[in-house]
Amino acid sequence: MTPLSRSAFPDPNLASADGLVAYGGDVNPERLIDAYSHGIFPWFDDDDEPVLWWSPDPRAVMAPSELRVSRSLAKRLRSDRFRVTVDEAFAEVTAACAEPRRSSRGTWITPRMRAGYHALHEMGLAHSVETWIDHELVGGLYGVSLGRMFFGESMFAKASDASKVALAHLAHQLDIWNFTLIDCQLPNDHLAMLGARTMPRRDFLALVHANNGQPTQRGRWRFDPVANTGPKWLNARARTTRVRAQ
Repeated sequence: MTPLSRSAFPDPNLASADGLVAYGGDVNPERLIDAYSHGIFPWFDDDDEPVLWWSPDPRAVMAPSELRVSRSLAKRLRSDRFRVTVDEAFAEVTAACAEPRRSSRGTWITPRMRAGYHALHEMGLAHSVETWIDHELVGGLYGVSLGRMFFGESMFAKASDASKVALAHLAHQLDIWNFTLIDCQLPNDHLAMLGARTMPRRDFLALVHANNGQPTQRGRWRFDPVANTGPKWLNARARTTRVRAQ
């Protein structure tokens, strides 16, 4: 494991058994971009501790077209329960994602981490998807976009299916934009139910390397209006105002 205060990232193929690549350094935008460009992400618990950099093996991933929509989720997506936007409330989404979960006493999304991703958002490289009930933010997700890959960071839900709805709309839009992969980082049962699969790290890193040559869609995102030929969970009567930023 390599200290990173002044050095470049080591080869993530040489990570420890649990995926730890290096420690130290900062989480400024340039460092984060460099990390994601090498298939590495930060994950640590305390701003007073060194930053830990990870590249796990295997990696959890999802192709945008592979999102698995259950019958109940499809019904939810066709309903008018949620309003869905993109890049309308990035700070609010990261704050909600940083709140401690029932299964955890703390959070890994520290103030220093949030500041780094907010800077990426201002650069047009980090994006959020929000789900609303009336004017209340009840779910969402955020991540980093480089080339034709979206590196997911975190999601939250304060209403049933709120984060799943956000992911479904994101996956559909990324599919339209010909994105190749959504990086889900670590496998879990929740993501597996939505279609995430595992990939050997060496294969993931090869895709990341190829992706580095692709143009990045920078700036503030907007969802495209959904046409009648849209995803199977939207019918011809679906209101396009429900699936584009307001």
